[in-house]
Amino acid sequence: MATYLKAGVNLDAAAKWVKKLAVLSPEIGGFGGFYPLGDDYLVASTDGVGTKLKIACAMGKHDTIGIDLVAMNVNDILTSGARPLFFLDYIAVSRLDPEQVEQVVSGIARGCEDAGCALIGGETAQMPDLYREGEYDLAGFAVGIVKQKERIDGKSILKGDKIVGLPSSGVHSNGFSLVRQIVGEDFLSETMGGQTIGEVLLTPTRIYVKQVQGLMTQFPIKGMAHITGGSFEKNLPRALPKGLTARIQEGSWPVLPIFSFLQERGKISHEEMRRVFNRGIGFALIMSGDDAKRLCEKESDCFLIGEVIEGERLQWA
Repeated sequence: MATYLKAGVNLDAAAKWVKKLAVLSPEIGGFGGFYPLGDDYLVASTDGVGTKLKIACAMGKHDTIGIDLVAMNVNDILTSGARPLFFLDYIAVSRLDPEQVEQVVSGIARGCEDAGCALIGGETAQMPDLYREGEYDLAGFAVGIVKQKERIDGKSILKGDKIVGLPSSGVHSNGFSLVRQIVGEDFLSETMGGQTIGEVLLTPTRIYVKQVQGLMTQFPIKGMAHITGGSFEKNLPRALPKGLTARIQEGSWPVLPIFSFLQERGKISHEEMRRVFNRGIGFALIMSGDDAKRLCEKESDCFLIGEVIEGERLQWA
């Protein structure tokens, strides 16, 4: 039976480390960092795409991984209601392959266009002693802005408020150490829905900026969470006040076929699947019950997936 821990990733240790860092600054542990500037906050995030890069290298396909890089950062700062302003990238390579880097940067540019932010610069470093031939690593840095009085911080969330999920496009950019343990290069050429498994896995992380910004003008949203590493269990509590947690209703949204494939192939327990993967929900909105109902009636790609309850640990129903 495959697990994330056996694949080399310890989610519990990561959570404990973040708690230790939070002693240094109470802002650490949120989805973005805040810097006051007049009546506004600048909101910043930095992130990468993890070992999804190994799939891109195995497939020789690098034109979508840059979209992932942008998405992981802009979706994070979006949770505060911030509008992304600009983005920078850092690419580290073993040896400069102009065609490979051009593919990566073209994806970054497309991601920035989707997010409505400017790509203002970056750095490409050549380190042959650190990276294997043909491999590379990515990091991204996004900065956005939100009025201080309009910041979405979750403080108004109450017991009984509802959680609305927005669908993911696939695995997004988390859990790939476990994915690779399950799939390996031998199975990347298998087909699913007219695509190879490798192509399905490289489906870029969905960028929610334009959709959510539109919803913010129509509905009072109390809190938001980007469902990334650690899935619901680690990310929804980051959007909730102390003493409140979430109860997620199993079966309230369609689970994407790639997750069923991974679970069956890796003989992964249901609990481990819920703990590691988004399984079809990439972003969550927290709203009053009436507003959540109106939103789900108006938008076809929104799902009422749970509610806010008292407690400290996320629950499943």
